[in-house]
Amino acid sequence: MEKKFGFYKMDVSEFKDYFFEIKVARTVLSIQEHHTWKPSYATFNGNNHFELQRNMKDYHVHHNGWSDIGQHITIFPDGDIVTGRSFERSPACIFGQNSNAFCIENLGNFDAGGDVMRPEQSESIVQVTAVLCKKFGLPINTNSIVYHHWFRLGTGQRNNGSGGNKSCPGTQFFGGNKVSDCEAHFLPKVRQAYDNLGNLSVHSTIIKYVSVSSAKLNVRTGPHYTRPIARSPLSRGVVVRVFDIANNGWLKISSKEEHWISGKFNSEVKKVLIRSNKAVSRLGPGTEFQRSTIYSKDEELFVHELDGTWYRANMTGDWIKRTDLSFVTN
Repeated sequence: MEKKFGFYKMDVSEFKDYFFEIKVARTVLSIQEHHTWKPSYATFNGNNHFELQRNMKDYHVHHNGWSDIGQHITIFPDGDIVTGRSFERSPACIFGQNSNAFCIENLGNFDAGGDVMRPEQSESIVQVTAVLCKKFGLPINTNSIVYHHWFRLGTGQRNNGSGGNKSCPGTQFFGGNKVSDCEAHFLPKVRQAYDNLGNLSVHSTIIKYVSVSSAKLNVRTGPHYTRPIARSPLSRGVVVRVFDIANNGWLKISSKEEHWISGKFNSEVKKVLIRSNKAVSRLGPGTEFQRSTIYSKDEELFVHELDGTWYRANMTGDWIKRTDLSFVTN
């Protein structure tokens, strides 16, 4: 593993060990697959991983006006992985779909007539996606693993590429960028890699989920303000799992480490599944309000309870009817 410009570079074997060792408090419900388009294979010389990652960060910060590079990791043509945005922050990759997501940028142009993906990059993409699913306890389906192409630009509505969409991650990405292509060509490879990982992660009982309500919330080594800070603070809107609750109301947010946050600066959220084939959210709690987003059956999200009839989606602020939801216990 190497470090430069604040990024870490590792091969896929190192990534597996690294990612299963680190602690990620943020709850992740989906993995986004992208291609960079630019830079493409023509800009990669086999030794400039860090320079290309830094250039992407500079573009995102200085041209787009973002606070950091958009993606969590970039997978390069030789199969090496370079870290980017903090894993504890939502990515800046699909408008309206970034909360509770993990973003993978795959370096290259995988549209027809563009780059032909190298086998070592293909293998890393499959392995990394499987590791993420194992780490975050995600089912391997097209609600947990998503392509940018499936979401309409400007609104973030999922329309599965029916109009107003980018081609990302490319029309030739593992056989195509359609939902059916993903199901036929990409997901079977991820399932096989996932099964080969074995029991590498143990999921303890989750008591509840909470959303951070303060701009910065410190994580401490015990349930009190006087205890040392354990790690970097959490940002507003981050959803974390709660594994234990102290008598003074502090919340334990790691199943293995003594990582605690104050219970005063968060609100409880519920994990739900969309039960309707198409669930329409609105800008307010009633059918008289304007439509906002269309959710597909079995999509997962977090909601705040209002009155048992309408629920407000965490982060987006959209409102969804109770009858369109099924509550998930874990």
